[in-house]
Amino acid sequence: MIWTRLAAVLMGATLLIHVFAGGPEVHAPMLAALSDPGLGAFASILWHAVSVVLAVLTVGLWGLAGRRDPLLEVVLSGVQLGFAGLFLFYGLTRLGAVWPMPQWVIFLAIPALTRFGQTRRRPDGEPRTLS
Repeated sequence: MIWTRLAAVLMGATLLIHVFAGGPEVHAPMLAALSDPGLGAFASILWHAVSVVLAVLTVGLWGLAGRRDPLLEVVLSGVQLGFAGLFLFYGLTRLGAVWPMPQWVIFLAIPALTRFGQTRRRPDGEPRTLS
């Protein structure tokens, strides 16, 4: 349970970083670079949609920590692995390296931590004991 809770806390931290650091560093400059108000509106929608997804992932991981639910784990991890793939792909194809956008690290680490946490539960959902 502790490992999946830790994954939820890390996802919550990711949400806070996205909102409070990413907003001024990425969202605001993106809006300033877009002269078309319609494109600016779409950029804001997409930015805030990511915020919503990160919030839902945080809540989902917190709930998953209390039980074993393979389907929920696949869905939550699938979204994160998709994000990781996008950061890796566009880092390599547009920037020539993966480190300018290192967000892929957290989007790989949290599903790994979640998987580890879920393996610490018995099939009936109860935590494994050392007995």
